[in-house]
Amino acid sequence: MRLATYNVEWFANLFDDQDKLILDDGWSGRRDVTRAQQIEALAMVFTALDADAVMIIEAPNTGRRQNTVRALEHFAEAFDLRSNRAVIGFANATHQEIALLYDPAALDARHDPRGQKEAQHAPRFDTVFRIDLDIDATEDKVEFSKPPLELEVTTRRGTVLRLIGAHLKSKAPHSATTRDAVMRLSIANRRKQLAQAVWLRRRIDRHLKEGTPVILMGDLNDGPGLDEFEHLFGRSSVEILLGEDLHDPNAREALSPRHGLAPTSARFHLPDQGRYLSALLDYVMISSDLMSRTPVWRIWHPLEDAKCWANVDLREALLTASDHFPVSLDLAI
Repeated sequence: MRLATYNVEWFANLFDDQDKLILDDGWSGRRDVTRAQQIEALAMVFTALDADAVMIIEAPNTGRRQNTVRALEHFAEAFDLRSNRAVIGFANATHQEIALLYDPAALDARHDPRGQKEAQHAPRFDTVFRIDLDIDATEDKVEFSKPPLELEVTTRRGTVLRLIGAHLKSKAPHSATTRDAVMRLSIANRRKQLAQAVWLRRRIDRHLKEGTPVILMGDLNDGPGLDEFEHLFGRSSVEILLGEDLHDPNAREALSPRHGLAPTSARFHLPDQGRYLSALLDYVMISSDLMSRTPVWRIWHPLEDAKCWANVDLREALLTASDHFPVSLDLAI
Protein backbone atom coordinates (compact mmCIF):
# COMPACT_ATOMS: atom_id res chain seq x y z
CA MET A 1 0.00 0.00 0.00
CA ARG A 2 1.19 3.51 -0.78
CA LEU A 3 0.37 6.44 1.50
CA ALA A 4 1.49 9.96 0.71
CA THR A 5 1.39 13.48 2.09
CA TYR A 6 1.25 16.48 -0.24
CA ASN A 7 1.00 20.19 0.53
CA VAL A 8 -0.73 21.73 -2.50
CA GLU A 9 -0.15 25.47 -2.59
CA TRP A 10 -3.38 27.46 -3.13
CA PHE A 11 -5.44 24.39 -4.01
CA ALA A 12 -8.57 26.32 -2.96
CA ASN A 13 -8.03 28.88 -5.75
CA LEU A 14 -8.67 26.22 -8.38
CA PHE A 15 -12.38 25.74 -7.52
CA ASP A 16 -15.47 27.91 -7.92
CA ASP A 17 -18.27 28.31 -5.37
CA GLN A 18 -19.85 25.07 -6.62
CA ASP A 19 -16.53 23.24 -6.03
CA LYS A 20 -15.98 22.72 -9.75
CA LEU A 21 -12.49 23.11 -11.23
CA ILE A 22 -11.77 26.46 -12.89
CA LEU A 23 -9.81 25.26 -15.89
CA ASP A 24 -8.93 28.61 -17.48
CA ASP A 25 -6.03 30.97 -18.11
CA GLY A 26 -6.61 33.09 -15.02
CA TRP A 27 -3.78 33.23 -12.52
CA SER A 28 -3.67 30.68 -9.75
CA GLY A 29 -2.08 31.49 -6.40
CA ARG A 30 1.20 30.10 -7.76
CA ARG A 31 3.71 32.59 -9.15
CA ASP A 32 3.42 32.85 -12.96
CA VAL A 33 1.18 29.76 -13.12
CA THR A 34 -2.35 29.78 -14.52
CA ARG A 35 -5.17 27.76 -13.01
CA ALA A 36 -5.23 25.44 -16.01
CA GLN A 37 -1.49 24.87 -15.79
CA GLN A 38 -1.62 24.07 -12.06
CA ILE A 39 -4.64 21.78 -12.43
CA GLU A 40 -3.04 19.84 -15.27
CA ALA A 41 0.23 19.58 -13.33
CA LEU A 42 -1.58 18.31 -10.24
CA ALA A 43 -3.43 15.72 -12.31
CA MET A 44 -0.11 14.41 -13.61
CA VAL A 45 1.44 14.31 -10.12
CA PHE A 46 -1.52 12.52 -8.53
CA THR A 47 -1.63 10.04 -11.40
CA ALA A 48 2.10 9.34 -11.12
CA LEU A 49 1.86 8.93 -7.35
CA ASP A 50 -0.91 6.34 -7.76
CA ALA A 51 -1.31 6.32 -3.99
CA ASP A 52 -3.93 4.40 -2.06
CA ALA A 53 -4.36 7.52 0.08
CA VAL A 54 -2.99 11.06 -0.03
CA MET A 55 -3.03 13.35 3.01
CA ILE A 56 -3.61 16.72 1.37
CA ILE A 57 -2.32 19.71 3.28
CA GLU A 58 -3.86 23.04 2.23
CA ALA A 59 -6.80 21.21 0.70
CA PRO A 60 -9.72 23.16 -0.86
CA ASN A 61 -11.90 25.22 1.45
CA THR A 62 -14.98 24.28 3.45
CA GLY A 63 -17.16 27.31 4.17
CA ARG A 64 -20.60 28.77 3.63
CA ARG A 65 -20.69 27.75 -0.03
CA GLN A 66 -17.68 25.50 -0.58
CA ASN A 67 -17.05 21.96 0.56
CA THR A 68 -13.65 20.23 0.70
CA VAL A 69 -14.95 16.71 0.17
CA ARG A 70 -17.04 17.71 -2.82
CA ALA A 71 -14.15 19.65 -4.41
CA LEU A 72 -11.63 16.83 -4.03
CA GLU A 73 -14.04 14.22 -5.33
CA HIS A 74 -14.76 16.45 -8.35
CA PHE A 75 -10.99 16.69 -8.92
CA ALA A 76 -10.60 12.91 -8.69
CA GLU A 77 -13.53 12.31 -11.04
CA ALA A 78 -12.19 14.78 -13.61
CA PHE A 79 -8.93 12.87 -13.92
CA ASP A 80 -10.19 9.34 -13.22
CA LEU A 81 -8.10 8.88 -10.08
CA ARG A 82 -8.65 5.63 -8.22
CA SER A 83 -8.29 7.55 -4.93
CA ASN A 84 -11.66 9.24 -5.34
CA ARG A 85 -13.17 9.37 -1.86
CA ALA A 86 -12.38 12.25 0.53
CA VAL A 87 -12.72 12.83 4.25
CA ILE A 88 -11.93 15.83 6.45
CA GLY A 89 -12.10 16.52 10.16
CA PHE A 90 -12.66 19.86 11.84
CA ALA A 91 -12.96 22.60 9.22
CA ASN A 92 -11.03 25.80 9.86
CA ALA A 93 -11.16 29.47 8.88
CA THR A 94 -7.90 29.62 6.87
CA HIS A 95 -9.13 28.22 3.50
CA GLN A 96 -6.46 25.55 3.99
CA GLU A 97 -8.08 22.35 5.17
CA ILE A 98 -6.48 18.99 5.93
CA ALA A 99 -8.11 16.13 4.03
CA LEU A 100 -7.48 12.54 3.00
CA LEU A 101 -8.19 11.50 -0.59
CA TYR A 102 -8.27 7.71 -0.70
CA ASP A 103 -9.16 4.61 -2.68
CA PRO A 104 -12.26 3.03 -1.05
CA ALA A 105 -11.29 -0.30 -2.59
CA ALA A 106 -8.05 -0.26 -0.59
CA LEU A 107 -9.12 1.13 2.79
CA ASP A 108 -11.83 2.70 4.90
CA ALA A 109 -11.15 5.98 6.69
CA ARG A 110 -13.32 7.87 9.16
CA HIS A 111 -12.78 10.99 11.23
CA ASP A 112 -12.41 9.73 14.78
CA PRO A 113 -11.27 12.56 17.08
CA ARG A 114 -10.14 11.61 20.57
CA GLY A 115 -9.82 13.58 23.78
CA GLN A 116 -12.32 15.60 25.76
CA LYS A 117 -12.80 19.33 25.20
CA GLU A 118 -11.68 20.25 28.70
CA ALA A 119 -9.03 17.56 29.12
CA GLN A 120 -5.80 18.80 30.69
CA HIS A 121 -3.35 16.33 29.23
CA ALA A 122 -4.36 15.99 25.56
CA PRO A 123 -7.67 17.68 24.73
CA ARG A 124 -9.50 17.29 21.44
CA PHE A 125 -7.73 19.06 18.58
CA ASP A 126 -10.53 21.59 17.97
CA THR A 127 -10.30 22.96 21.49
CA VAL A 128 -7.69 24.62 23.74
CA PHE A 129 -4.45 23.18 25.13
CA ARG A 130 -3.24 24.70 28.40
CA ILE A 131 0.51 24.74 29.03
CA ASP A 132 3.13 26.99 30.60
CA LEU A 133 5.21 27.77 27.53
CA ASP A 134 7.88 29.94 29.09
CA ILE A 135 8.09 28.58 32.64
CA ASP A 136 6.72 31.80 34.18
CA ALA A 137 4.07 30.04 36.30
CA THR A 138 1.42 31.47 33.98
CA GLU A 139 -0.76 29.14 31.97
CA ASP A 140 -0.85 29.77 28.23
CA LYS A 141 -3.74 28.75 26.00
CA VAL A 142 -2.81 27.25 22.64
CA GLU A 143 -5.08 26.45 19.70
CA PHE A 144 -4.60 24.90 16.28
CA SER A 145 -5.51 27.23 13.42
CA LYS A 146 -5.70 24.00 11.42
CA PRO A 147 -6.76 21.18 13.79
CA PRO A 148 -5.00 17.90 12.92
CA LEU A 149 -7.08 15.32 11.08
CA GLU A 150 -7.33 12.20 13.22
CA LEU A 151 -8.55 9.14 11.35
CA GLU A 152 -9.27 5.54 12.10
CA VAL A 153 -8.15 3.57 9.05
CA THR A 154 -8.91 -0.05 8.24
CA THR A 155 -7.12 -1.57 5.26
CA ARG A 156 -8.54 -4.33 3.09
CA ARG A 157 -6.02 -6.71 4.69
CA GLY A 158 -7.65 -5.92 8.04
CA THR A 159 -4.94 -3.69 9.53
CA VAL A 160 -6.39 -1.03 11.84
CA LEU A 161 -4.31 2.06 12.58
CA ARG A 162 -4.45 5.72 13.53
CA LEU A 163 -3.60 8.09 10.70
CA ILE A 164 -3.02 11.71 11.73
CA GLY A 165 -2.58 14.57 9.28
CA ALA A 166 -1.01 17.74 10.65
CA HIS A 167 -0.09 21.23 9.52
CA LEU A 168 1.74 22.94 12.35
CA LYS A 169 1.95 26.70 12.61
CA SER A 170 4.57 28.43 10.51
CA LYS A 171 7.38 30.13 12.43
CA ALA A 172 7.71 32.91 9.82
CA PRO A 173 6.97 36.41 11.23
CA HIS A 174 4.68 37.38 8.35
CA SER A 175 3.03 40.43 9.95
CA ALA A 176 6.15 41.96 11.54
CA THR A 177 7.61 45.14 10.00
CA THR A 178 10.49 46.08 12.31
CA ARG A 179 13.51 44.12 13.51
CA ASP A 180 12.25 44.02 17.11
CA ALA A 181 8.79 42.95 15.96
CA VAL A 182 10.31 40.21 13.81
CA MET A 183 12.25 38.91 16.81
CA ARG A 184 9.25 38.98 19.15
CA LEU A 185 6.91 37.33 16.68
CA SER A 186 9.47 34.72 15.61
CA ILE A 187 10.00 33.63 19.21
CA ALA A 188 6.25 33.65 19.94
CA ASN A 189 5.50 31.61 16.81
CA ARG A 190 8.18 29.04 17.61
CA ARG A 191 6.90 28.76 21.18
CA LYS A 192 3.36 28.17 19.91
CA GLN A 193 4.55 25.63 17.36
CA LEU A 194 6.45 23.66 19.98
CA ALA A 195 3.35 23.66 22.19
CA GLN A 196 1.32 22.25 19.29
CA ALA A 197 3.97 19.55 18.88
CA VAL A 198 3.74 18.67 22.59
CA TRP A 199 -0.06 18.46 22.31
CA LEU A 200 0.15 16.23 19.25
CA ARG A 201 2.85 14.05 20.81
CA ARG A 202 0.68 13.48 23.88
CA ARG A 203 -2.14 12.22 21.67
CA ILE A 204 0.28 9.90 19.87
CA ASP A 205 1.49 8.59 23.23
CA ARG A 206 -2.09 7.69 24.15
CA HIS A 207 -2.53 5.68 20.96
CA LEU A 208 0.80 3.90 21.41
CA LYS A 209 -0.05 3.07 25.02
CA GLU A 210 -3.24 1.42 23.75
CA GLY A 211 -1.15 -0.65 21.34
CA THR A 212 -2.49 1.03 18.19
CA PRO A 213 -0.15 1.58 15.22
CA VAL A 214 0.25 5.28 14.35
CA ILE A 215 1.22 7.15 11.20
CA LEU A 216 1.76 10.90 11.45
CA MET A 217 2.04 12.75 8.17
CA GLY A 218 1.95 16.32 6.95
CA ASP A 219 3.71 19.67 6.88
CA LEU A 220 5.37 20.32 10.23
CA ASN A 221 6.85 23.65 9.12
CA ASP A 222 9.96 22.78 11.05
CA GLY A 223 13.23 20.93 10.99
CA PRO A 224 16.67 21.25 12.49
CA GLY A 225 18.62 24.38 11.66
CA LEU A 226 15.82 26.27 9.90
CA ASP A 227 16.09 29.42 12.01
CA GLU A 228 18.33 31.13 14.55
CA PHE A 229 15.81 30.84 17.39
CA GLU A 230 15.99 27.06 17.66
CA HIS A 231 18.79 27.16 20.23
CA LEU A 232 16.53 29.12 22.60
CA PHE A 233 14.27 26.10 23.04
CA GLY A 234 16.74 23.23 22.82
CA ARG A 235 14.97 21.12 20.18
CA SER A 236 12.68 21.35 17.21
CA SER A 237 9.06 20.25 17.00
CA VAL A 238 10.23 17.44 14.70
CA GLU A 239 12.38 16.06 17.53
CA ILE A 240 9.49 16.35 19.98
CA LEU A 241 7.21 14.39 17.66
CA LEU A 242 9.73 11.74 16.68
CA GLY A 243 10.71 10.93 20.23
CA GLU A 244 12.31 7.50 20.43
CA ASP A 245 9.43 5.51 18.97
CA LEU A 246 8.41 7.20 15.71
CA HIS A 247 10.47 6.66 12.59
CA ASP A 248 11.14 8.74 9.49
CA PRO A 249 14.58 8.28 7.88
CA ASN A 250 14.44 11.68 6.21
CA ALA A 251 13.89 13.35 9.56
CA ARG A 252 16.67 11.33 11.20
CA GLU A 253 19.06 12.21 8.39
CA ALA A 254 18.22 15.89 8.69
CA LEU A 255 18.85 15.74 12.43
CA SER A 256 22.34 14.41 11.83
CA PRO A 257 23.36 15.80 8.40
CA ARG A 258 26.62 14.65 6.88
CA HIS A 259 28.73 17.40 5.34
CA GLY A 260 25.76 19.76 5.53
CA LEU A 261 23.64 17.64 3.17
CA ALA A 262 20.05 16.74 4.02
CA PRO A 263 16.90 15.73 2.12
CA THR A 264 14.41 18.47 1.23
CA SER A 265 10.70 18.44 0.38
CA ALA A 266 9.91 22.08 -0.42
CA ARG A 267 11.37 24.80 -2.62
CA PHE A 268 10.46 28.47 -2.19
CA HIS A 269 11.26 31.37 -4.49
CA LEU A 270 12.98 34.33 -2.78
CA PRO A 271 12.36 37.18 -5.24
CA ASP A 272 14.38 39.76 -3.29
CA GLN A 273 17.42 37.45 -3.39
CA GLY A 274 16.98 35.99 -6.86
CA ARG A 275 17.26 32.41 -5.66
CA TYR A 276 15.35 29.48 -4.16
CA LEU A 277 15.31 28.19 -0.59
CA SER A 278 15.00 24.42 -0.09
CA ALA A 279 13.89 22.82 3.19
CA LEU A 280 12.61 19.58 4.67
CA LEU A 281 9.12 20.39 5.97
CA ASP A 282 7.03 17.35 5.04
CA TYR A 283 7.22 14.10 6.96
CA VAL A 284 5.73 10.62 7.27
CA MET A 285 6.45 9.19 10.74
CA ILE A 286 5.45 5.66 11.69
CA SER A 287 5.35 3.83 15.00
CA SER A 288 7.84 1.06 15.80
CA ASP A 289 5.29 -1.72 15.31
CA LEU A 290 5.06 -0.80 11.61
CA MET A 291 8.81 -1.02 10.98
CA SER A 292 8.48 -4.75 10.28
CA ARG A 293 6.10 -4.01 7.39
CA THR A 294 8.96 -3.26 4.95
CA PRO A 295 8.47 0.54 4.83
CA VAL A 296 9.99 2.48 1.94
CA TRP A 297 10.01 6.28 1.99
CA ARG A 298 10.38 8.52 -1.06
CA ILE A 299 10.42 12.29 -1.52
CA TRP A 300 9.18 13.09 -5.03
CA HIS A 301 11.62 15.97 -5.46
CA PRO A 302 12.00 16.80 -9.17
CA LEU A 303 15.60 17.96 -8.76
CA GLU A 304 16.82 15.38 -6.23
CA ASP A 305 14.96 12.12 -6.98
CA ALA A 306 16.60 10.41 -9.96
CA LYS A 307 13.38 8.96 -11.42
CA CYS A 308 11.54 12.28 -11.14
CA TRP A 309 14.46 14.07 -12.78
CA ALA A 310 14.58 11.58 -15.66
CA ASN A 311 10.86 11.98 -16.42
CA VAL A 312 10.81 15.47 -17.93
CA ASP A 313 7.00 15.81 -17.96
CA LEU A 314 6.70 14.72 -14.33
CA ARG A 315 9.63 16.93 -13.33
CA GLU A 316 7.96 20.00 -14.83
CA ALA A 317 4.59 19.05 -13.34
CA LEU A 318 6.06 18.78 -9.84
CA LEU A 319 7.64 22.22 -10.19
CA THR A 320 4.40 23.73 -11.50
CA ALA A 321 1.92 22.06 -9.14
CA SER A 322 3.17 23.31 -5.75
CA ASP A 323 6.08 24.67 -3.76
CA HIS A 324 6.08 21.38 -1.81
CA PHE A 325 6.67 17.90 -3.20
CA PRO A 326 4.89 14.68 -2.19
CA VAL A 327 6.42 12.33 0.36
CA SER A 328 5.27 8.72 -0.03
CA LEU A 329 5.48 5.62 2.12
CA ASP A 330 5.09 2.12 0.72
CA LEU A 331 4.06 -0.26 3.46
CA ALA A 332 2.82 -3.87 3.64
CA ILE A 333 -0.45 -3.26 5.49
